[in-house]
Amino acid sequence: MTSKFRFQAVSHSWVALHPQPQGVIYFIGGAFFGTFGPMLFYRHLLRYFFDQGYTLILLPFNFTFNHYREAFFLIGEQYQLLPELVRMAQGKDYEYEVYLNAKKSYWLGHSIGCKYIALLEGFSALPENDKERCQFIQKLLTCTESYDSKTIQAIVAEIKAFREDLLSQSRITRKTIAVYTGKTYGKEADSIFEDLYIKDQPSILLAPVNSGTDSAIKPKIFADLIDSLGLGVKPSPAITRKLIQQNNLFNLLILTRFQSDKIAAETCNWFIDTLGKPPVADRYCSGGGHLRPLGMAIASQVFTFCLDRPWLASITIRNKELEDSVNQHLKILLQRIES
Repeated sequence: MTSKFRFQAVSHSWVALHPQPQGVIYFIGGAFFGTFGPMLFYRHLLRYFFDQGYTLILLPFNFTFNHYREAFFLIGEQYQLLPELVRMAQGKDYEYEVYLNAKKSYWLGHSIGCKYIALLEGFSALPENDKERCQFIQKLLTCTESYDSKTIQAIVAEIKAFREDLLSQSRITRKTIAVYTGKTYGKEADSIFEDLYIKDQPSILLAPVNSGTDSAIKPKIFADLIDSLGLGVKPSPAITRKLIQQNNLFNLLILTRFQSDKIAAETCNWFIDTLGKPPVADRYCSGGGHLRPLGMAIASQVFTFCLDRPWLASITIRNKELEDSVNQHLKILLQRIES
């Protein structure tokens, strides 16, 4: 069956449907590039994994300081997409069960996109009971930063509302899929509905950035002022790190760094030196800077969109330096999970 690499708009996302998918890769790119035309800016990277046999889903995100809201939007978007993926696959006589199998879902992020993946996994630690969830959030916020009780209660209420909307969307999604397939899907093992968020799903983080207000506002003195007024990025980098630490997240992680990348250096060093993850076998360091994952193939060359040279590299060299290595790490990780 011929694999035609073509993206189509589905809900708020872009989907390249593979006729015989071995899995589905959810991709969240960096600021600007991941929002405006990710299928263009990351085209070579995405085409590579499509050719490896994956359906690709490019999840969008808006520029906002409320990363809680945006993360809930992204996981809600996954539930919005699932019935359409099943319907589209059925219409083309493609395999559709893969989209409903949590063990076949993988997450690929670049730059700030990796923070959203961290939050999607981090939310899996939220207790279902309202009182316990409130205590969990209060402890997380107070042991990390100074928040007054009014702000804490506002965040608790906001997350509760986001979670209830997500639960509602999950129920609607299950009912719609049941109509399409004649099967019911609940919280049984391997079901995409086993956990409300993402849990125990492999993540590939390319130059991750745990961004705060100072990433968007320059100079830093203005960012500090905005934070002091309570108008900055939520959750802050410190709270995001604490969420990852206390919930033992990212046990299925591939971390890729770039030698001349100063933007992601702090976050990468924190993962390795403080969190102690991933193990050495699941780390990879490649040449280039922060924008190295970007690129579009032109004839036999890849134009990288990078500010650092080389701007052009042969497809063979580019794949050897990045895509082939990442793919090999993913294969080894999946084999380890299955064994």
